Amino acid sequence: MADRLYLSCWLRGYTGANMLRHFEKMLGVFPFSKLAARGPVLRIYALEHLEPPQFEREFPPGTGAKEMVEQARDFTHEDCLVEIDAAWDLWQFDGDWKLAPAAVLLSCFGPEFENETGDHVRIEFGNDARFLPNPHIEGGPRMAQSNLKSLVTLVHQIEQTLQVERRQLWSESGVSPVDLIAQEL
Repeated sequence: MADRLYLSCWLRGYTGANMLRHFEKMLGVFPFSKLAARGPVLRIYALEHLEPPQFEREFPPGTGAKEMVEQARDFTHEDCLVEIDAAWDLWQFDGDWKLAPAAVLLSCFGPEFENETGDHVRIEFGNDARFLPNPHIEGGPRMAQSNLKSLVTLVHQIEQTLQVERRQLWSESGVSPVDLIAQEL
């Protein structure tokens, strides 16, 4: 059964005053898609995610982290969620294997914005099947391994760039992604 995969990070010294600085650093190491037809979309939510965004802007492909964060600055407070809806390039099977944009959601939570885990920054990687070897498709294990390597590399880059106090790779169902990968191997 498909499950959504997330990375949550809790950062040392994280405050409302420095949250966008941390987010910009995370965005700076994120490998935004070079193949996507559309650019990232910035959304800012106040108080809760159920409300419509108080700010939304689509950027052209190739826009840098600094420009996106600058646009967010005037609308961001301690009770806000800053999201970037974007893509990164992963191997995907659609009759044949090809490198293609895969949707991803990058989030930065203000200290007073309620979320289910209390994390500061989060990446929603989408469907975990992209990272699990599928032995029923020729080349499936090799391509999943390549995608998984991209994910692990990103996690290490984030840890080296941010002052990560704690991180958690988790799935929507609560099943450990490590266990899922081990089951598939």
